Amino acid sequence: MNLDTTVRDGMTPFEAVNHFFARAAEINQLGDAAIEVLAGTYRELRVQLAVRRDDGSRLICNGYRVQHNGARGPYKGGIRFHPEADIEEVRALASLMTWKTALVDVPFGGAKGGVQVDPSRLSEPELERLTRRYTDQIGSVLGPQRDIPAPDMNTNAQTMSWILDQYGRKYGHTPQIVTGKPIALGGSYGRTEATGRGVVMTMDEAVSDAGLGDPSEVSVAVQGFGNVGSWAARIAAEEGYRIVAVSDIEGGIHVPGGINIDQLVAHVADTGTVTGFPGSDAVSNESLLELDVDVLIPAAIGEVITTENADRIQARIVVEGANHPTTPVADRILGDRGITVVPDILANAGGVTVSYYEWVQNNQEMRWSLEDVNRRLEAKLRRAYQQCREFQSGHEGLSLREAGFSLAVARVVEAAELRGYI
Repeated sequence: MNLDTTVRDGMTPFEAVNHFFARAAEINQLGDAAIEVLAGTYRELRVQLAVRRDDGSRLICNGYRVQHNGARGPYKGGIRFHPEADIEEVRALASLMTWKTALVDVPFGGAKGGVQVDPSRLSEPELERLTRRYTDQIGSVLGPQRDIPAPDMNTNAQTMSWILDQYGRKYGHTPQIVTGKPIALGGSYGRTEATGRGVVMTMDEAVSDAGLGDPSEVSVAVQGFGNVGSWAARIAAEEGYRIVAVSDIEGGIHVPGGINIDQLVAHVADTGTVTGFPGSDAVSNESLLELDVDVLIPAAIGEVITTENADRIQARIVVEGANHPTTPVADRILGDRGITVVPDILANAGGVTVSYYEWVQNNQEMRWSLEDVNRRLEAKLRRAYQQCREFQSGHEGLSLREAGFSLAVARVVEAAELRGYI
């Protein structure tokens, strides 16, 4: 396995996120102490995971849990299983969680977990053993009022179930130790689709601001058809948007007249991929990003928009469904070209928002209806978007990302100062 840290456009992922933080620090005129604290991390845990394979051999890989900042509440962040989930990527994602939770104003800090492994090469029993070992190894820094994991790339409600059970074996049954759980174990209605739903809610706002008209007149391309991308495509299609291109790890499809998403979902269920969908033209993941569409939703992996393709992006609006899909240099290129970017800390915050609602429901030992969850989610995200727009309009020349980071950083600094951290 290649353990080298990925560097794109001259920055590691953590350096790239801190570039956006540094700009917000400049706008907020932060002092040196605040910058030093918030540009670093509070705690970083690396664990070695040795797990027996089904054939009797040993799998040995690294696992991480990074807690970036907890001034505003318990650490919160997902766990991903991916070969590139090294310490730099996990640091970056933990930092993004701090700013994301602050921007949508939920009382959490930021954390992230990762296991450097390709889960597609593991059987379900192997994944379970790996998850339980990882939980044992990082369990000392977790807790329902300390650090609360959730699903992320290549993890899901089943993964959370294993964590819940393994943690409970040592500390007692604690439903609020994880979010993104199955309903049967205390999960929240609406959590599975929450990130994709939030992407569409923020897209609605951006489309309205841009005056693009009725959703039926707006063409959308979605890179990634995992949890976030598939739900964003489904919900956008239900609202009348014309989804013209979709891709997954195998490749993509393009239907200029619009894709029937229900039929595509059935096709994926049968074949395991969006490729080969009847009536579609093949398109690569790279080419999909450069299609002539009104809205582009990168909802797959990070850092897919770089200096190599930023000048060829034709969408009028980019809604970041993935975490950190745009490098800082590419972000500047898009801004200079007049392309609106709805940043990840706003666009994909639906997941952590409903995770917060799940945690609240667990603490209250009650369950809200799906309608109640979605109503609260919509109010939260639309308010956060409008606050970004108001901040942006009050500071000439700022992008939505700069506005969002500035609001988030100010909230974290206020909490840290009140606690005496800085």
